[in-house]
Amino acid sequence: MLQFKNLRWSVLVLLLTINFGCDQITKNIVRERISEYEHISIIKDRFTLTKVENSGAFLSLGDQMPYIFRLIILTGLPLLFLGYGLYFLFSKPNLPITFQIAVCCLVGGGIGNLYDRIVHGSVTDFMHMDFHIFQTGVFNFADVSIMIGVIILLIQSIKGKINKPEPLQTEVE
Repeated sequence: MLQFKNLRWSVLVLLLTINFGCDQITKNIVRERISEYEHISIIKDRFTLTKVENSGAFLSLGDQMPYIFRLIILTGLPLLFLGYGLYFLFSKPNLPITFQIAVCCLVGGGIGNLYDRIVHGSVTDFMHMDFHIFQTGVFNFADVSIMIGVIILLIQSIKGKINKPEPLQTEVE
């Protein structure tokens, strides 16, 4: 049993490290090679790279808040949630594998953005997509990781409701 626990922990740490590592490697490349607001077209103008330092949260929300509020809301609270996510992930050995993968994506991406905020004072975003009918904000690999985790949880939730048998109903006379 101990061997299974060690293997499970090793896989979870590997997944967290991959999420965090991919995010940080890409951000470091962007910080070194792309100027702020430089526009690099990758796939016509549908997928572009644009370096933006985001001192707020999602879509720069909160970037105009006083520093102490930003510190509490954008650093303190995420630190608590990520700490709880790690505790939950490692203390519950019977979680479904897809759920564990989703939590690794959520926590790994969250740690990547929190690390940026603590070390650099802002989060480096650099990818942008334009689909004509709508376009994304500028985002990074941590955001992609978080979205993958959310999508996995949504699919698992929907799938669970579909596969869940309906309770037997008895007629009352």
